[in-house]
This record gives sequence, C-alpha cells and structure tokens, in this order.
Amino acid sequence: MGADDGRDDAAGRRPGRGAVAQDGGGTRAVPLFLGSYLAVWALAGVAVYVLYRPHGTLAAGLATIAAGVYELTPVKAYYRRRCQASAQPGWRFGLCCLGSTAGLMLILIALSVMSIAWMAVLAALALAQKLLPPRPAVDIPVALAIIALGVLIVAAPSAVPGLIHHPM
Repeated sequence: MGADDGRDDAAGRRPGRGAVAQDGGGTRAVPLFLGSYLAVWALAGVAVYVLYRPHGTLAAGLATIAAGVYELTPVKAYYRRRCQASAQPGWRFGLCCLGSTAGLMLILIALSVMSIAWMAVLAALALAQKLLPPRPAVDIPVALAIIALGVLIVAAPSAVPGLIHHPM
C-alpha cells in the first residue's frame, strides 16, 4: 500500500472507473476514455477482418484448444486482474480487457463469427469474467471445457452445434 492520498473509500479501496473519470476532468474525460477504449477494440476488429481467412475444422479445433490453454496462463490472469482493476487511460484499459478476452475472441473467430449461439455463450462468459473475481474452482474447469471443445471440433466437428464448416 502506498501513501494515503485520500482517494480510498472507507474499506481502503480505490475508486472505480466512473469516479476516476469524473475526478480527471469532468465530463470531457469520459468521451476521451470511451473513444480510446473503443479505438483499441476497433483496431483489433480491423486486424481480424484483414487477416481472417476461411479455415477448416482442424484449424478451428486447434485455435479453440490454444484459447483454452491461454485461459490457464499467467498472462490471462494478469490482464483479467488489470481489466477489473481501477481505471487507467482508456487505451490501456482497452488493451487489458482485450488481453483478458483474447482467448474467448479467438474461439468466436474459430467457431465462426456469424454464429449467434456461440456469440451469446462467449459474451456471457466474457461478461462473467469481467464482473466476477477469478476463482480457480470455476476458471480451471471452464478452461478445460474449452480445451475439450477444441478436441471435439477436431475429432467430431459434426457433433458441435452451430459450427459453420468452411471447406478448404
């Protein structure tokens, strides 16, 4: 703990994003924060759009397995903590949240970006990871389930509902 700057609440916690945005320049700070945060996600979206190529189920399965493994890494844990932590500049916050959900976004791309069912499942998982504290008793089985899904995609792609197959 650093020196008390008077910004902690009664429980010793730092203020959330909203309080920092208000303290940092009033209503002018909010559009700057949102704009830079959204710019990070827009750049990631453009990169995916430019680099995306139709792929087969082997690539989709391997990407899903890689995403499950990423969920177990210290890098993912770091970005998840940072994404949940007190405010940073919008671009830095965006990068932390992008790093926190990179594996889930990879699954979305691998399973086909047009699958509404997979979008809903992955959005719910990303939201839960954003709002809930990390818990190994939950996070490890989720990561293992993602890995198992990747193995299923490789072994029996027709058994995966909503998987859109792109012939190679």
